[in-house]
Amino acid sequence: MISRRTAEAEAPARAAETRGAERNSDAAPLGAEVCTATSGRTKSESHELMERVVERSNLRLAYQRVVENKGAAGVDEMPVSELKDWLVGNWPSVKKALLEGRYVPQPVRGVDIPKPTGGVRTLGVPTVVDRLIQQALHQALQPLFEPTFSEHSYGFRPGRGAHQAVRRAQAYIREGKRWVVDLDLEKFFDRVNHDVLMARVARRVGDARVLKLIRRFLEAGMMREGMVEARTEGTPQGGPLSPLLSNILLDDLDRELEGRKLAFCRYADDCNIYVGSRVAGERVMSGIRVFLQDVLRLRVNADKSAVARPWVRKFLGFSVTAQRESRLRIAKQSVQRLMHRVRDRLRTGCGRSLSHTIETLNPLLRGWINYFQLTDSKTVLDDLDGWLRRRLRCLLWRQWKRPKTRARKLRALGLVAERARLSSGNGYGPWWNAGASHLNQALPASYFTRMGLVSLLREWQRLQRVR
Repeated sequence: MISRRTAEAEAPARAAETRGAERNSDAAPLGAEVCTATSGRTKSESHELMERVVERSNLRLAYQRVVENKGAAGVDEMPVSELKDWLVGNWPSVKKALLEGRYVPQPVRGVDIPKPTGGVRTLGVPTVVDRLIQQALHQALQPLFEPTFSEHSYGFRPGRGAHQAVRRAQAYIREGKRWVVDLDLEKFFDRVNHDVLMARVARRVGDARVLKLIRRFLEAGMMREGMVEARTEGTPQGGPLSPLLSNILLDDLDRELEGRKLAFCRYADDCNIYVGSRVAGERVMSGIRVFLQDVLRLRVNADKSAVARPWVRKFLGFSVTAQRESRLRIAKQSVQRLMHRVRDRLRTGCGRSLSHTIETLNPLLRGWINYFQLTDSKTVLDDLDGWLRRRLRCLLWRQWKRPKTRARKLRALGLVAERARLSSGNGYGPWWNAGASHLNQALPASYFTRMGLVSLLREWQRLQRVR
């Protein structure tokens, strides 16, 4: 019996079926090759782009990436683990629909996630089949557009990343451009104008089938609580194609800034422009706001954008010191965000062992310091290490609950019996006790080191040695 999930997932394939069968060699997109052959294509070649999208080698690589990324199921509820078997039976009809320009994506599943600054960000989760097709499209389109992108663009591009953008921004400040025009685009991914975006895609893509398919992905509805909401603007975050489309649209902004001979760094929709004075910054802000509104149909968020000193703003989680050498430091918001995430994990670990809690914290801590390894300030890392240990002492104090249990635990950890007895019934709360001398003596930093807790400071020092 066919499940509802399978029936929904097979809908695009059933709609695409016509007479005749595909050759056996095309029954599944899982060939031996693992590389696409789309490098170096010109616009004249892009009239046959869809054929390269469905090439066996391109689909093989797309499949591998979708499986590696895992991800949640879409509206059809089909998980990634079932994709291979589904493709074996249904890929020929999907491929035929793609080549004939008849493939219609399913709606995306709307998921709201909290934003660090408050509010929610809406993700659109495509079905796993649509993710595969989007990934294959991305691999075919990227070689067409990547050589045309600005050197000042760092987001979602091969061989580029946030660290390079931060270092470039630091260099601008050290050169004397000590004012920043910090641009925040208002709900960028929700406000992308489809016509404006498609006009820019069409500059290098001549295959009408590909253009039609991209438009359909943009206009695919969003399902919430069983109802499908139509979309007339925006490119929902959550699909493999959205980052590339954002770079295609914002490349016009890059060219405008280059034409004005401005020093800037852009990472996706996060753009900082560095100038020598407030007056110059206000002039740039005014001009770029008009350009974005009139040409790209995008709006600047006036509340989150500003002309200011770089050390009072943040860029990709970093800030700088006010000294002439402009050393990198971790922005306060980034530190607060880590503390919030640690608190959330410790709330769920109240009834678990300390070793298990540390195991859940360590991946978070390693990932965080690996990103912020560029910081030149180690004081905040030392302070965070101390705060983490205090949070864990607080957790243990809560777990011990009764004074008798606390006294027994403190004696076992080396405190003399009288001090353990007095400390266990002092009447103060867990956070006070976690910072008091009796718990610091019983649970020193070395204790947590033996338990395997990652030290942000020591990990940062290790990363400095290997860089």
